[in-house]
Amino acid sequence: MIVTILAIGLSVVVAILLIYTIRHYIFTLNRLIGRHRQPYVDIGVADWPLVTVLIPAHNEEQVIEGMLDALLAADYPTDRLQIVPINDRSSDATGAILDRYAAEHPRRITPYHRTDGMPGKAAALADASQRFAGDIHLVFDADYLPGKGLLKQLVAPFFDPEVGAVMGRVVPHNLNRNLLTRLLDLERSGGYQVDQQARMNLRLVPQYGGTVGGVRRSALEAVGGWRADCLAEDTDMTFRLVLQGWEVVYQNRSECYEEVPEQWPTRIRQVMRWTKGHNQSLVRYGGALLRFPRRMPVSRAIDGLLLLGVFAVGPILLFGWVLALTLYFLGASLLEGPIAVLSVAAFGTLGNFAAFFEVATATRLDGTTRRVRLLPFLAFGFLVNLLAVSRATASPISWIQGSPMRWDKTERYRSEEANQ
Repeated sequence: MIVTILAIGLSVVVAILLIYTIRHYIFTLNRLIGRHRQPYVDIGVADWPLVTVLIPAHNEEQVIEGMLDALLAADYPTDRLQIVPINDRSSDATGAILDRYAAEHPRRITPYHRTDGMPGKAAALADASQRFAGDIHLVFDADYLPGKGLLKQLVAPFFDPEVGAVMGRVVPHNLNRNLLTRLLDLERSGGYQVDQQARMNLRLVPQYGGTVGGVRRSALEAVGGWRADCLAEDTDMTFRLVLQGWEVVYQNRSECYEEVPEQWPTRIRQVMRWTKGHNQSLVRYGGALLRFPRRMPVSRAIDGLLLLGVFAVGPILLFGWVLALTLYFLGASLLEGPIAVLSVAAFGTLGNFAAFFEVATATRLDGTTRRVRLLPFLAFGFLVNLLAVSRATASPISWIQGSPMRWDKTERYRSEEANQ
C-alpha cells in the first residue's frame, strides 16, 4: 500500500517536470523556426506622451549617477520627460547626489525623498506613482544603464490602447568579472531571448520584470495601483493586468544593461527573494487562472499558471528524489524508467525561467556561440538555484506573506571610476 502511494506520488512529480520540459522545448522550437513577433519596435516618429521615469533607490550612491546621466542623454523630448529618483530612507550619500543633480537640472530631475511609510521597492513605487503625473510610468532599477534610444522603444507599444505594460531585455554589463557573472549572462540570454520572446510570439504571458519597462497610468489605476504588501511587485502587476484583460508586451530589441551579482551569497539571497515574491503571487492569482477567465484564452491561462509555478518546481523536484530513494530502499521494482525521466527532466527544467536547451539556443540567436562552452557549468548553478528556491519555500508563511516588507537590495560592485 505504501509503495503504491509513493509510486503514484513519484509519477505525479515526473508528470509535472515533463510538462515544464515540454514547455521549454516548445519555446525553444518557436524561437528556432517560428515567426518573430516584434510589432512596435520600429516606431521612431510620433506624438510622444508624457513619461515619468521612476527610479526606486535605497543606498545607491555607487550607481545612481550612471543611471541619471544615461537618462539625461536619452533621445526623448525633454518637455515630455520627468525623471523621478525615489530616495527611500538612504543612509549613504544617495540623497545628496540626487539633490545635486536636481539643482543642476531643475526642470528635468525631481527627486522624491521618502522618510516614512512602508519600506521596500513596491511601497516606494506605490507612493511615488500617486504623486507624479505622466501618461506612462517607466521603471528602472538604480544600477541600470539605458541606451540613448531605449525610452522611445519602451513607450512605442503604448500607442496600442490594449497594452497595459511593456518589458525590455535585460543584459549584464559586468559579465566578464567571473564564472558566476558569465553563467548569469547565459541565464539572462535564455530567459529573455528565448523564453520571453517565445511567449510574446505565441501570445501567452510575457512577464513585466520590474525594471526596464513600464505601465500605462490608466491601466495602473484600473487595477488599483502598486501593491505595497508584495515582495515581487513585477509579478503581482503582471497578473493583475492580465486578469483584467490588458496586454503585456515584450521588446526583445530594447536592451538595457544591469549589474548582476558577482558573489554567490548575493545571488542566493536574490533567488530567495524572487522565490518568496513569486510564490506569494501564485497563492494570490493561481486560483483565478484555474477558473479560466472568459476574457483570457485557455492557452494564456495555462501559461500563466506554469509561469507562477516555476519557483515551486524546486521543492517538487527534491520531493521526487526523496520518493525515488525511498522506493529504492523499499525494494520497489520497475523504477528505472521513472527515475531516468526524473533525472533528465530535472536537469532541463529548473532555472531562471530558462532551461539548458533554451540557453544553447539563445547563444545561437545572439551570434555568440562560443559562450555555449560554459553550458556544463550551469549544472552547478542549477544546484544552487535548487537549494535556494527550496530553502525559501520551506516556510509556509512565505507562500502567504512573501517576507517582511523591507529593502532587500542586491549588493553593488561598480567602482566610482566606472561611473565617470
